Amino acid sequence: MMQFVRLLDVSRVSSLRSRRLFSTAEIAEARRWVASFSPNTVPRQLCEISFSRSSGPGGQNVNKVNSKATLRLPLGALLPLLPPILHQPIRQSRYYAAKSNALVIQADDSRKQGDNVESCFSRLHEAIVEVAAEAVPGETSVTQARRVKELSTTSGG
Repeated sequence: MMQFVRLLDVSRVSSLRSRRLFSTAEIAEARRWVASFSPNTVPRQLCEISFSRSSGPGGQNVNKVNSKATLRLPLGALLPLLPPILHQPIRQSRYYAAKSNALVIQADDSRKQGDNVESCFSRLHEAIVEVAAEAVPGETSVTQARRVKELSTTSGG
């Protein structure tokens, strides 16, 4: 018999209509995927990178050089690579742009384009890991499972 776990959408809005059932196998697969996900596995070929002039302090360099990096990753290309349990929560990310249905990440921390591109990819990795940490439930310890079983047998009858 397959077990299902009911999860709430991790959006900031409390809406009960966005519930979905995920099997324990899907959750286990999501845990394995998150464990193997690293900054090097971010699909760079799917991303569009553009450069523009930065803002803020920096003198003439800010006015002359296009050092600000903007990374766009269409969700149509990203979602097939993610476990299904992350599809809805990724749309709740602060980097999600609904109009273009893409994740848009900008970085202008450095005066160098290459450093800003790496910063964008690092932020993309952090955003996906953050979403996964909220959406994928942790494994129940053996001790906790035993406690729950004991409580359900004592209170259930």
